[in-house]
Amino acid sequence: MCKPENALARDFDLFSLLRFAAPTIVTMLFMGLYTITDTIFVARFAGTDALSALNIVCPMINLIVGLGAMLSTGSSAVIARQMGAGAHTKARQNFTLVVLTGAALGVLVALLGTVFADRIIYALGASERLVPYCRAYLIPLLLFTPASMLQVLFQSLIVAAGRPGLGMALSTAAGVINIALDYCFMAPLGLGITGAALGTGAGYLVAAAAGLLFFLGSRGPLRFCRPKWDFRMLAQSCLNGSSELVSQLAAAVTTFLFNAAMMRLLGEAGVAAITILIYTQFLLTTFFIGFSMGVAPVVSYQYGMGDHTRLRRLFRVCLTVVSAASLLIFLLSFVFGAPLVGIFAPPGTAVYQIARHGFFIFPFSFLFCGINIFASAFFTALSNGKVSAGISFLRTFCLLPLGILTLPLFFQATGVWLAVPVAELTTLFVSCLCLRRYRAVYHY
Repeated sequence: MCKPENALARDFDLFSLLRFAAPTIVTMLFMGLYTITDTIFVARFAGTDALSALNIVCPMINLIVGLGAMLSTGSSAVIARQMGAGAHTKARQNFTLVVLTGAALGVLVALLGTVFADRIIYALGASERLVPYCRAYLIPLLLFTPASMLQVLFQSLIVAAGRPGLGMALSTAAGVINIALDYCFMAPLGLGITGAALGTGAGYLVAAAAGLLFFLGSRGPLRFCRPKWDFRMLAQSCLNGSSELVSQLAAAVTTFLFNAAMMRLLGEAGVAAITILIYTQFLLTTFFIGFSMGVAPVVSYQYGMGDHTRLRRLFRVCLTVVSAASLLIFLLSFVFGAPLVGIFAPPGTAVYQIARHGFFIFPFSFLFCGINIFASAFFTALSNGKVSAGISFLRTFCLLPLGILTLPLFFQATGVWLAVPVAELTTLFVSCLCLRRYRAVYHY
């Protein structure tokens, strides 16, 4: 038997699938760690006002990440499916077009964001006291938006090219550079929150440049070529990856609502506490995000091949992994909840006590969110963007804001912590119904 041209064509079992997805999982875990490290450095070296400003401009960052993730996940599913069907020339043309589109979109966002920076900052709710900090962070970071877009694109497309290990190495190197430069810019050089923006931007730039070099020198099935304009493919990619944009926009909205609710109920200490929970939640859900991203090209490729037996086996293995990880992460969040909170706020402080109380309720969401994240990514990989976006919309844009607005009316601050587990549990029923409903359609 001849060796398959692409690593995605293999027959995966539990261990081989975990090995294949491991680089993407590690990449996401590392991204979660250095995102939290950024926040810790801002709190320690720039002060609490700077930390508040970071949370104020977070919705703008969510928008940028969401646009990049929408294009990258949606297009990688289309490109991987085309490779699986043997349409390699078309896949390379679309790949090149997507990279050029992502770079152009990044330039446009950077220009508009810089020109309207003050209006954006005030619209996001910054006080006069926080405006200088917001401006000092947002404007430098916006200049790196094209690099940020390319980093997100290459993270998915390198996996689609069958080289997940390289994607992990690039992201790890970018993260190390980010952490090192954050410290250098903020501590010895005293650049404050601007130093955090420059360190983050430098990490984007390194990953984007390395990805460009890889594909420029590639002789594999996925590489640069003369592109062919295909608006329909771009539209399909954006629709297919719309769930990722929905998730990021929802994160922006819910961050605002969380802040408003906690300010009303517990004041500034409550806002600081919910900030800690938001960042630790991202860290603890990175496994689900990384695993789902890592296996998505395999799902797309094998669906494109029409190999229903392998697709069914792949689906069962994925459910096993996600279910086991959900229970493990739920347990770990209880064991290590106090140390995680203590990194941000000293024990005994009001912020620590509020956040620690939240960790007795909030972690129940980890029992349910894994299946929801996987289900959304799974339907994206099958090019069913409508179902994928519907699941993401329900758990983020619909149920979570509804919970934040209503549950505190009955349970006060405890209702804020309950909002996420309730939203995830309700979405879980819908995710399971969708997975069952479309099983006969996609033969998994």
